[in-house]
Amino acid sequence: MYTEMFKSFSEQTEKSLAPYVKFNKLFTKNVEELTELQLAAVRAYTDLGLSQLKAVSEVKDVQSFAEFNSQQLETLTKLSQQLIDDSNKFTAVAQSFKTEVEELVAENVKQATPA
Repeated sequence: MYTEMFKSFSEQTEKSLAPYVKFNKLFTKNVEELTELQLAAVRAYTDLGLSQLKAVSEVKDVQSFAEFNSQQLETLTKLSQQLIDDSNKFTAVAQSFKTEVEELVAENVKQATPA
């Protein structure tokens, strides 16, 4: 008697907590993707900054200064493109998360609404 009651209670609890478990897994996946993107972005910006420090340390005369300045437009273009790419990646992750949460909510509303 008690075994069946506990089994029933356990099944009902598991069923009622299933949406929370799905959301937590979805949220964790999203945080993981965002963290990976942020680490990649930090790595890229750090590499760019270090390359600029190395380039400026090579300036020794007017000729090398002119070469350094001519490379700055290329560096700014590269930085702008990196910012655009990173922004697009973050937007894609956010949109994917939003879509998946909307699907989860719709599924749960459908299950909760009597037919």
